[in-house]
Amino acid sequence: MQTLNDLRLAVLIDADNIPFHNVKGMIEEIAKYGTPTFKRIYGDWTKPTIAGWKTVLLENAITPIQQYGYTKGKNSTDSAMIIDAMDILYSGKVDGFCIVSSDSDFTRLATRLREAGMKVIGIGERKTPSPFIVACDKFIYLEIITSSAAVQEPVSVKKKTGRPVRSGHKNEESDQQLQIRKVKRLIASSITDLADENGWAYLGDVGNLILKKQPDFDPRNFGFAKLTPLIRSFDFEIDERDSGQNHIKHIYIRNRK
Repeated sequence: MQTLNDLRLAVLIDADNIPFHNVKGMIEEIAKYGTPTFKRIYGDWTKPTIAGWKTVLLENAITPIQQYGYTKGKNSTDSAMIIDAMDILYSGKVDGFCIVSSDSDFTRLATRLREAGMKVIGIGERKTPSPFIVACDKFIYLEIITSSAAVQEPVSVKKKTGRPVRSGHKNEESDQQLQIRKVKRLIASSITDLADENGWAYLGDVGNLILKKQPDFDPRNFGFAKLTPLIRSFDFEIDERDSGQNHIKHIYIRNRK
């Protein structure tokens, strides 16, 4: 049976109604619900008002779609997104859509996609009108999304001098130390995303989610052949459970309280 995390998603972004800040956090949030098969962003790229998006498109593999504003004061992006959404729907290549916009004009689109059996996830600012919010299976406010790379770890790192060093002082830490701290935060946030009521998450699911959030993740970058030894090198709680089949162990992990 297919779960929400197995969904193939079409991510359609309205550049005219969404700020470009924390795009990485938004993509990581979407990865919790499925694998983005399409990632497209719509806008009139001749306008200076959306120029900030251009710097983050390549690093997040988002395809820009040019849509000229033929009439002053009219938003032509909406129609381009709707047409593409219907084309993707009838292609049969996705199981759901993620519509990133704060515009209520997409209310009917969300409703139509759900009528076709699609899961619809909406992402927008708190100012998003309620009709669009309730038309989605799930709606996420941009204001509560944070990138795992942006979360500051309160624990200090001690240098050879014995003096504590704040994580924000990049010039006082080696690149390797920074990368280790980042991957630990990435693992910790992924555990939180998948944890049951007791805080435990299956290691296989954690590994899959990490790859969705950060495709270039590889334990070998940190000197470990597999994910399990890397996890063991950190201060996570580990529980090995008997699967009942040929003495195979299932590994569960959780963040220390």
